[in-house]
Amino acid sequence: MAENFKKSFRFAYLSSLYITIILTLALSVFLYKQATLNPFFIIGFALVSYMICFFIIQYRVERFIYRRVRKIYDDIEMLDVDDIGDTPVTTDMRTLIKEVEKFAQQRKTEIETLKIREDYRKEFMGNVSHELKTPLFTVQGYILTLLDGAMNDPVILDKYLNRASKGVERLIYIVNDLDMITKLEVGDLNLNYTNFDIVELVQSVFDLFEMKASKKNIALTFDMNYSEAILVHADRERIQQVLSNLIVNSIKYGKEDGTTEVSIEDLIRNKTIVRVTDNGEGIAQAHIPRLFERFYRVDKSGSRREGGSGLGLAIVKHIIEAHHERIYVESDYRVGSEFSFTLEKVKKFPVVDVGTKTT
Repeated sequence: MAENFKKSFRFAYLSSLYITIILTLALSVFLYKQATLNPFFIIGFALVSYMICFFIIQYRVERFIYRRVRKIYDDIEMLDVDDIGDTPVTTDMRTLIKEVEKFAQQRKTEIETLKIREDYRKEFMGNVSHELKTPLFTVQGYILTLLDGAMNDPVILDKYLNRASKGVERLIYIVNDLDMITKLEVGDLNLNYTNFDIVELVQSVFDLFEMKASKKNIALTFDMNYSEAILVHADRERIQQVLSNLIVNSIKYGKEDGTTEVSIEDLIRNKTIVRVTDNGEGIAQAHIPRLFERFYRVDKSGSRREGGSGLGLAIVKHIIEAHHERIYVESDYRVGSEFSFTLEKVKKFPVVDVGTKTT
């Protein structure tokens, strides 16, 4: 740190100036009373006094104040603060105060962020343990009942094994979703970009969940008849997962005899926006900022009855952000919700018939 010392002379020259003025005035009054006032002597005395005071004060500042200032910087450096450690040590108090205040504000912000993350970590661990504990205890209960003698009854054996199998399937579902979101967060999941028809993909997702929707008499539909293909550039498999998660959510929380509608619009010159709209129960505004958090549920009891890992929207958000796109949500409680996301649109070039070349 000592090699990076930036000297400040402001304190020394101002202090020397004040002392010189006081001494010169005192000497002038004294010589005036003695009737021996000599202007050249006064000027010489002022110059000599100023230089002597300046060097003494500056030396004391560097020896006395600098040691304490350097200790402040060294203490800050122990905290691995790069932006402070690279700055030169200065004895200028105003500069030092500003830097220390800036440092304190940054540390305050970091501490508040760490507290928020710690609360989030505790909530996340609690959610993970709860999500895994429920199917684990279910499977364990059925297996222990069978081991206690119930397996001798073929009907109970078949019934309990089927229920245990469903519990294991739920565990696998949760673990697979956790693995997926972890890969998305750390960037280990490679995206396979291709050009594909988003209209055809939406229709295939409709076909996939048609039976699920029919149980609640929910209509899966487009907002209009798309007679032409709309090509986008993205990972087809991942975008199918996004659409599946959004449409399944709209079916789960949609009302009986409701509608899930998908619209595809041009947003700007090279962007397409896909909207998934339903007229279900909607989401209160207080919940919207946290919708894409892992395991966050608006209605905890109702959500768990409907099943799912609680990671669907978090996965949707990470997949869209991995494509460097944006996802939006709008909702009115008791009215309905709309989730929308952008995709890169593939430009269509006109086909030019150049004819047949003959020789």
